[in-house]
Amino acid sequence: MLVIVVENVPPRLRGRLAVWLLEIRAGVYVGKVSRRIREMIWHQVGMGIDDGNAVMAWNTNDESGFDFLTLGKNRRIPLELDGVKLVSFLPEEKEDESSNPPPKNSVDLSGF
Repeated sequence: MLVIVVENVPPRLRGRLAVWLLEIRAGVYVGKVSRRIREMIWHQVGMGIDDGNAVMAWNTNDESGFDFLTLGKNRRIPLELDGVKLVSFLPEEKEDESSNPPPKNSVDLSGF
């Protein structure tokens, strides 16, 4: 079983994925393909992803029973720990507070 999820990718890539896999929801593709076809599909995703992001998961014969790869800018970063793949989350990007002055009617309590 193969699952690919894409976000913010060009329509041409979504159409390309629909040739090989079934789109069961917007941006979610599933199918049963060989390793060679899976690698070819992932190569196509990498070539057409532009500014979007993607994750691909498939079944394996190891302890976890699956493996996955990611592409593009994403807050979820794969991390391997003692042979087990986990997901680490990056903190959300916040606006630079020093560039935004406080509101006019605010009181500065930094001295207390």
